[in-house]
Amino acid sequence: MTTYADLPGDELGTLKAELEAQYAEIKARGLALNMARGKPGADQLDLSMPMLATVTTAEDCRAEDGTDCRNYGVLDGLPEAKRFMACMVEEDPANIVVGGNSSLSLMYEAVARCLDFGTLGSKPWSQYDGIKWLCPTPGYDRHFGITEAFGIEMIPVPMTADGPDMDEVERLVAGDASVKGIWCVPKYSNPGGVTYSDDVVRRLAAMECAADDFRIFWDNAYCVHHLYDDAADQDQLLDIGAACREAGNEHRYFKFASTSKVTHPGSGISAIAASPDNIAEIKKRMGVGTIGYDKLNQLRHVKFLKDADGLAAHMAKHAAILRPKFELVVSKLDEGLAEVGGCSWSSPRGGYFVSFDAPEGTAKRIVGLAKEAGVTMTGAGATYPYKQDPRDSNIRIAPTLPPLAELDAAMDVFVCCVKLAYAEKLLG
Repeated sequence: MTTYADLPGDELGTLKAELEAQYAEIKARGLALNMARGKPGADQLDLSMPMLATVTTAEDCRAEDGTDCRNYGVLDGLPEAKRFMACMVEEDPANIVVGGNSSLSLMYEAVARCLDFGTLGSKPWSQYDGIKWLCPTPGYDRHFGITEAFGIEMIPVPMTADGPDMDEVERLVAGDASVKGIWCVPKYSNPGGVTYSDDVVRRLAAMECAADDFRIFWDNAYCVHHLYDDAADQDQLLDIGAACREAGNEHRYFKFASTSKVTHPGSGISAIAASPDNIAEIKKRMGVGTIGYDKLNQLRHVKFLKDADGLAAHMAKHAAILRPKFELVVSKLDEGLAEVGGCSWSSPRGGYFVSFDAPEGTAKRIVGLAKEAGVTMTGAGATYPYKQDPRDSNIRIAPTLPPLAELDAAMDVFVCCVKLAYAEKLLG
């Protein structure tokens, strides 16, 4: 198959002129489309409106144990809320703390806690002469933002089709006690849609670490976010908690999850799960800063979603909305770029993103062209620590927020920008 790189200079020049004319026509449309963040669309948010009517009377405000949820108390979450979140993080409810609307906040607080106090008797991380963190890349920009904010040195580790490159991870943690943690989005990863293989999970749990206080930050952000209803078309993930216990490293993991993309991101509930000793320490530190999170919101979620079956039924409604969007994106890329060459992209079975690898050295140009044409995307480099993509190649496509018709138009713009940027590069 002939690709752009195979074309003689005169043909490529003619093609570039045609693409410039197409791009000028697109700019003249005055579009204003946004694919910058993985936000649920309005039709997804509408699915959870009935939840707001589940707690309307004083009697509705009583938890199953009689607690009046309008008042102070219950630091670690209502028992029924802990049971519900347990189905998302695969943990004993006793080993769960239910938080506010953001699991990212719980991650931030967990890093800060370890810096200030250490963990389970270890020296506070802030007292070390610099600490390091492993960052599977491409990865989640908000994770990298946390470690960067605290001045923690971030070490990129390549992602593979099975998860992070474990040979590299094992080498790094075995030889350097200043490596204290690793970010993981283990199911339908951000942005690549990768689910960690059983072998990767077991190796993370069992690997020899120079730091005995090394922690795996296991962000189950997309654990129930399948795009397809048939179990055969859904990824399965081995539980990191069980793997750590089996390997004799029960304290190694912190698991996180939230309902941010299940109900309403602005008013969801979140959870951190860990070993009993870790949870006891977390509660001790948290108890100084809060008397408890929003129990009425916990109650609303339980009344609305009920249990694992109710959650699955609700997420099937989300999938019905999202599936056509993801299929549209992949179809547009297949049709528009298959013969261009130099490009590759993911075709995920869940999560919120499609990961696109442009020809090396063109990602920033593509995103810039798209913005000029009225399509805002995640910044090039955002999926790497310090926003430095060494190949200037990876672009995160977020299909979820725009209505289908707008997404269709946005992808036409994107495809044109990829072609034009690549033609410019080849012509020097």
